[in-house]
Amino acid sequence: MAGGGADGGCSPAESEGEAAVACEALRLLRIEPSAVGSSAGRAGGAAWCSRNVLRKWRRWERVVAAKRRKRRQERERSRVRRAEGPGAASRDGRRAPAALAKERLLEARASGPRLCVDLGVADCMTQKETSRLASQIRRLYGANRRAEKPFWLCLTEFVVGSLIYEECFRMNDGFSNYLMDTTQESYLDLFPLDAIVYLTPDSENVLEDIDPNKVYVLGGLVDESIHKKLTLQRAQEQSLQTARLPIREYMVKTVNTKNYHSETLAINQGEHFHQCRNEAGTRTATLSNDWHNCSC
Repeated sequence: MAGGGADGGCSPAESEGEAAVACEALRLLRIEPSAVGSSAGRAGGAAWCSRNVLRKWRRWERVVAAKRRKRRQERERSRVRRAEGPGAASRDGRRAPAALAKERLLEARASGPRLCVDLGVADCMTQKETSRLASQIRRLYGANRRAEKPFWLCLTEFVVGSLIYEECFRMNDGFSNYLMDTTQESYLDLFPLDAIVYLTPDSENVLEDIDPNKVYVLGGLVDESIHKKLTLQRAQEQSLQTARLPIREYMVKTVNTKNYHSETLAINQGEHFHQCRNEAGTRTATLSNDWHNCSC
């Protein structure tokens, strides 16, 4: 009895507790306790595991301790940020880009300018063209969101259950969280007629400046089949003002083998053209052979 106490230095209950902890550590290290036990038995019970296992166990303990320290530091930083308040980031000039983009978009919603995508012509497209239009809407939103002076976007005649409706949600992750308006109504029902300017490449009027009191409308149309003057006819039937982008006035045609230049841009390219021109003033912008790669 006495010899057993002097040799072990701990009670049977304490030994069982240590063994349980050791087994759990070995399990986390993906080491079978039975294998360790057999090796310990062969050693005559002098040690319950090898030096290699002990080294792995200590390394695992260091990793766990480091993770705990990291979590504590993260919690402390979160407490500091909450204590400083939402305006603290702006005081040192390091506001998050997402917060700045949101602020600019909300400012555009309050004071303009506004840009509508007319989806009332979506029934003129095939399913492939509709899918491409959904992708263009995503790129339009992304480019507008990054702009220094963005538009407030609105998708009109965005009918629930329509093909373009389904494609926008299928192809664009987080579409429901986009900071823009979507409505089944027409822009004719939402805005005064004298405030609407329909943008069409067939117009005789050149759009030189953006008026924040106007509502600019883009035809939501991917015209792989080239619908001649469709948007111009639609605007004329509705007695709307029209305008075209100043491509002829501010663009330089580069030489190309096909010798083909189109003034019909995708909806996201038209937005990019205006952002480039707004940033460059009246400086000439250069496009590649299909007008699509703005390098102003």
